[in-house]
Amino acid sequence: MKTKIGIDARVLLDKHYSGVAEYAANLLEAILKIDTSSQYYLFYNSFDNSYLKLKKFESSNCQLIGSRYPNKIYNYLFQKILKRPKIDKFLGGVSLYYSPHFNFINLKKDTKFIITIHDISFLRHPQFFSSRKNFWHQVLHLKKLLQRADAIVAVSANTKADLIEVLKIKEEKITVIYSGNNYEVLPIYNNKASQSYRQKMNLPKRFVLFIGNIEPRKNLSNLILAYNLMRQEESVLADVALVIAGAPGWKHKAIYQTWKNSPYRNDIKFLGYVSKEEKEYLYQLASVFVYPSFYEGFGFPPLEAMSFSLPVVASNVSSLPEILGSSALLVDPFRPDEIKEALSLVLKDNALAAELIKRGKKQAAIFSWEKTAKAYLKLWQNI
Repeated sequence: MKTKIGIDARVLLDKHYSGVAEYAANLLEAILKIDTSSQYYLFYNSFDNSYLKLKKFESSNCQLIGSRYPNKIYNYLFQKILKRPKIDKFLGGVSLYYSPHFNFINLKKDTKFIITIHDISFLRHPQFFSSRKNFWHQVLHLKKLLQRADAIVAVSANTKADLIEVLKIKEEKITVIYSGNNYEVLPIYNNKASQSYRQKMNLPKRFVLFIGNIEPRKNLSNLILAYNLMRQEESVLADVALVIAGAPGWKHKAIYQTWKNSPYRNDIKFLGYVSKEEKEYLYQLASVFVYPSFYEGFGFPPLEAMSFSLPVVASNVSSLPEILGSSALLVDPFRPDEIKEALSLVLKDNALAAELIKRGKKQAAIFSWEKTAKAYLKLWQNI
């Protein structure tokens, strides 16, 4: 008889995949490829037709089961207040229920429950989030949800340490399973297409690249200040632009204001949200990748950049030193002068850039979704 496993697929209904949604999609795909002996049920709630994007996961051992309510009604009225329906019962009864992210979840007492926590930046740094986001995090009662869990997956030792310190979760309840890398090392390049993209977007021959949401946690104001310093002090780098790709998040007005105040604003390009294909072109075209984030639970973009043979400059805080090791130049994110110095070094020193590229490819190859999926399946069997 097949083991019945429920998967919370609500995060996979996001319009654009990044961060947690990308994690969940890649993990689920890898698990379904490896484990053909279990029966999977993907739970969704979708008032519109966004659930249709889950169709690609359907197979003989993976079934979609969902409801069609507005999220606010389903989450607040049903799950939070009425505490009905029990999601595992709604799925027809499962032995184990897995959620790749925290959400409003009610289960029967005897159903095993495993949840992944990517980071608790909203507790560490609430100032980086909007009041609406902070309210939502409070209403979720994360600590209570984690107390209900039979096991918790942390995507880094840094996240595990935060869970223990901030939420007082028992250490033995937490398993660290590193995320996979979203790309194979040395992916196949399409030089003709990438050069066509360069012309279309009017990108210069050399540029510093950042990819991520436009929000305070990503430290883009200090990145722009660092770029200003580089242009002021390094005349040989006058041809280097700064390209920032990502969708606007919350509290982004100050970031755009810093850009508007820059004397080099014409050489700082905000591209907005970019597709997976466009992101690949940017990795191929850039001279150096920079990730000066104040806090990351894992941090996909630096590993992706390394896969495309890009030297990386990143923050020396949270999980980034753990994930990147000595394969990137690590800097104090609170010091624009340090960010500037590291970028200047990589752009001027070809030998240093080559060494970082070599180390980066080696580091990026450590992480794979197959390895991540196998670790999850082992944990589920133990539970």
